[in-house]
Amino acid sequence: MSMPTATVMTTAPGAGVMRAPAGDIPSQHWQGGPVNCGVCCYADLRALPDVQGCEPGHACMQDAYARRIDRFFRWHPSLGDEQLTHAYFEVRAIAARHASVFRLTPLIDDPDETVRLQIALRLPLTQLARLANDPHREVRIRVAQRLAPLALATLRGDPDYGVRELVALRLPLAILPTMAGDPDRAVRMRVAQRLEMPALLRMADDIEPEVRRVVAERLPAPLLSRMASDADWRVRWEVAQRADAATLDTLHDDDDAEVRQAVRERQARDAAFTARCGRTPSLIGVVHG
Repeated sequence: MSMPTATVMTTAPGAGVMRAPAGDIPSQHWQGGPVNCGVCCYADLRALPDVQGCEPGHACMQDAYARRIDRFFRWHPSLGDEQLTHAYFEVRAIAARHASVFRLTPLIDDPDETVRLQIALRLPLTQLARLANDPHREVRIRVAQRLAPLALATLRGDPDYGVRELVALRLPLAILPTMAGDPDRAVRMRVAQRLEMPALLRMADDIEPEVRRVVAERLPAPLLSRMASDADWRVRWEVAQRADAATLDTLHDDDDAEVRQAVRERQARDAAFTARCGRTPSLIGVVHG
C-alpha cells in the first residue's frame, strides 16, 4: 500500500499548494509547525523557477529535514555565508559546506558537533590543529585524516583508538616507533604494518598474536627463526611462508596441521622453482633501515 503524498501549505503570494514526493517525511518548520514562506527572508525566491528558487517540501532552508536544507543550499551556495549563525544547527552545518573558508573560523567553537564536523572538513590546514582536542571523536577523526603528517604527533595519545589508528597510518616513519607500545591491539597492528627495521623487530614479542602475525609477514626472512616457536599457530604459519630452509625444517613436525601443510606446500614450491630456474627462490621482507 502506497503512502499518502505529503502536502505542504504555504502563505507566499501565488504559491498555492506544493507536494513533496509520495511517502516522504512531511514538511515541518525546524521550530515545529508548518513552513510559512510568508515570513521567510528568502520568500522572493518562490517566484523563481526550479533550481533557481526554492520549493517547500523539497528545497527549503526553514524545514527541519536536513535533506531539504541541503538541497536549498545546493541551489543557492552563495547564501552559505549569510546563514552561519542560524539558530538551527542543521542550517549552520549545511551552510558551512558552501560558505567561504575565510568565514569558518568562528564555528570552531560551535556548540554542536555536527557543525564542527563540517568545519573540520574545510578549515585550512593552518587552523585545523585547533580542533585536535575537540570533545567529539568524529571531529578528531576528520582532523587526523587531514592534518599534515608532521602535525599528527599531537594526536598520538588521543583517548580514542580510532583516532590513533589513523595517526598510525599517516605518521612519518621516523616518529612511528613511538606508537609501538600503544595500549590498543588494532593500533599496534597498524604500526606493525608500516614500521621499518630495526623497529619492526622489537614488536616480534608483542603480547597479541595478531600483532606478531603482522610482524611475521614483514620481518626479513633471515630473522624469522626467532618466531618459529611462537605460541600461536597463525604466527608460525606466516613464518612458514617465507622462512629460510633451515627454519622451515624446524616446522616440519609442528603441532598444528595447518602449519605442517604450509611447510610441505612451501618445500614443494621451492623444489619446483629450483628445478626450473637452477637457483633457490628469493626471500623477501622489510629492508633493514
